[in-house]
Amino acid sequence: MQEAWDFKDESDAIAAVLDGKTETDFETVTLFKNWTIKDIIGHLHLWNIAADLTLNKPEEFMEFVTEKMSLLMQGKSHPELQEEVFKGKSGLDIYDEWKAYYPEMAERFAKADPDHRVKWAGPDMSVLSCIIARQMENWAHAQAIFDVFGLDRVDTDRLKNVAHIGVTTYSWSFKVRGEEPILPKPYVRLTAPSGAIWEWNEPQDDNKVEGSATEFSQVVTQTRNVGDTGLTLIGEAATTWMNNAQCFAGGAETPPVKGARRKA
Repeated sequence: MQEAWDFKDESDAIAAVLDGKTETDFETVTLFKNWTIKDIIGHLHLWNIAADLTLNKPEEFMEFVTEKMSLLMQGKSHPELQEEVFKGKSGLDIYDEWKAYYPEMAERFAKADPDHRVKWAGPDMSVLSCIIARQMENWAHAQAIFDVFGLDRVDTDRLKNVAHIGVTTYSWSFKVRGEEPILPKPYVRLTAPSGAIWEWNEPQDDNKVEGSATEFSQVVTQTRNVGDTGLTLIGEAATTWMNNAQCFAGGAETPPVKGARRKA
């Protein structure tokens, strides 16, 4: 699966920023829910382990996810959960574990049947969807790392995996809030990092989202408010969606307010 290597490349892009950083750097607080960089890497590593387990050791995965989800449902935050799992390890310790783990995980996914179904905290999914979801989460959480260091991320066309999740979770963005999706779904026309044009859904002049694939992906992953982008929104469906878009599982999350998440 090429998507497994896309996941690895996304992780490599994070490592390129964090290699050589100090423990003090890992304690830096970001604009994502006041998580530190250590919190972000711990979160990515924990759920990489979960994805690897569901592919290779499904019984252990069920034990793992039952325990971890019960702690979250009891009110623990993700950083608090990670502190329990990693038992006081430093940010550098967790980073080194994450960096050693994800390349091996990518190899295991690359050799797997993309259509095989695996369990997850939400509905079952294909192995292909599982590894794309890991790429999406790594890409999304990395935004806060790039931002806090004042860096512009240089995306590649592997971003199409993330944009595709954003488009295909259109209905979910409504249903997670207890609302009915507005139909028909908007036409989506995005400009890829390479300059290519990516399109989804039926062309409609009065119902569409158009603009940068990077900015669209930032909005659906809630790393930017749509008002901080140059996306063109035409029609009620497109406007309502982009103001509440959520491409990830879990409960309803409120997108950041305008200006809240930005490059330092």
